[in-house]
Amino acid sequence: MAKEHSFDVVSDVDFQEVENALGQARKEIGTRYDFKGVHVEIVRDKEKITITADDEFRLRAAIEVLTSKFIKRAVPVKNIEYSKQEAALGGSVRQIMNVRSGISSEISKDIVKTLKDQKRWKIQASIQGDQVRVTAKSKDTLQKAIGLLKEEDFGLELQFSNFR
Repeated sequence: MAKEHSFDVVSDVDFQEVENALGQARKEIGTRYDFKGVHVEIVRDKEKITITADDEFRLRAAIEVLTSKFIKRAVPVKNIEYSKQEAALGGSVRQIMNVRSGISSEISKDIVKTLKDQKRWKIQASIQGDQVRVTAKSKDTLQKAIGLLKEEDFGLELQFSNFR
């Protein structure tokens, strides 16, 4: 009887790294010359980050600073969902960013469908909560599956864990 090999497809975000990036962005915004005398506020509430600035130009600049800090701290930028800019109190503007962690059921179904379409590989994929477990008899087949999933764009940063 052949042994089954497997791995899990996950999309995790380290929220401690998110908090570190927010701290670095706040510090840089506080010391940069182009932000002198301008009110910019970055607030995090669980998975939601709210950025408030005096005008649209400063808001976009603050988002660019925050995005660069996310990249340096290895926070997956693909997992950030931006809402529309909206007017805030006192003529300022606000934008809300949602940090998505875990794989939604729709994306999980797309991942399973993508893997099942490769009929010659004999791969089994199953949805387990906010992750997808992929099993096969050959480790080489699993490596091909990882390569295929890396090529596809599911709108999230995918990680592969628990390879056995």
